[in-house]
Amino acid sequence: MNQYINQAQAVDASFTSEATRKFLLNVYNWMAMGLAITGVIAWGVAGSEFSMTLATNPVLYFGLFIVQLGIVFGLSAAIDRIPSGVAIGAFFLYSALTGLTFSILFLVFTGASIASTFFICAGMFASVSVFGYVTKKDLSKLGTYLFMALIGLIIASVVNIFLKSPMMNWIISLAGVLIFTGLTAHDTQKIKKMSQVTEFDSEQGKKAAVLGSLTLYLDFINLFMFLLNFLGNRRD
Repeated sequence: MNQYINQAQAVDASFTSEATRKFLLNVYNWMAMGLAITGVIAWGVAGSEFSMTLATNPVLYFGLFIVQLGIVFGLSAAIDRIPSGVAIGAFFLYSALTGLTFSILFLVFTGASIASTFFICAGMFASVSVFGYVTKKDLSKLGTYLFMALIGLIIASVVNIFLKSPMMNWIISLAGVLIFTGLTAHDTQKIKKMSQVTEFDSEQGKKAAVLGSLTLYLDFINLFMFLLNFLGNRRD
């Protein structure tokens, strides 16, 4: 994605141009379909024998997690060399695998609290994304600080796996909400800039839209997870 952004830095295009709107429509359409796949699979698999096995078998769970990481990094690295159809398929595969891993959330939290948190997350995401789209302020520098904060968050999360500190978990969740709220605005502006130098109906444009949708999808999913730690009602 960075190569598209570097091209966009010298471009002064209208935020409301037709090309920009069509490109962003593609991005949000792919993202919405990815979230729909995740939600349907998570709900369908919840309570099944597979979800119970996944919850009690760390090898299987982390195996799926590693496959998901491989898809994200592989798709990002190979986006220039693969057809757009393969990129779309990889994104949908990632969404489906996320649905499988998310199915265990229904064993931890009540369905009602998962649903309410989702809608709260959707409202927050939409508001912040609109801000990232319309603001005239350059958010690129913010992205550097947010990335550094994200690295710190990952390290703290790994440490707390062993410490199991409720207070540290609360701090990590709060930091996660703030970081991914900021990243949503930053990434929206970055994708908007990318749209100004990319033909939305070209092969390159289709692949860029898939990569943009994956970025926002990850922002949404992570924001949802951290919010769920705050708002979710745990089962007894």
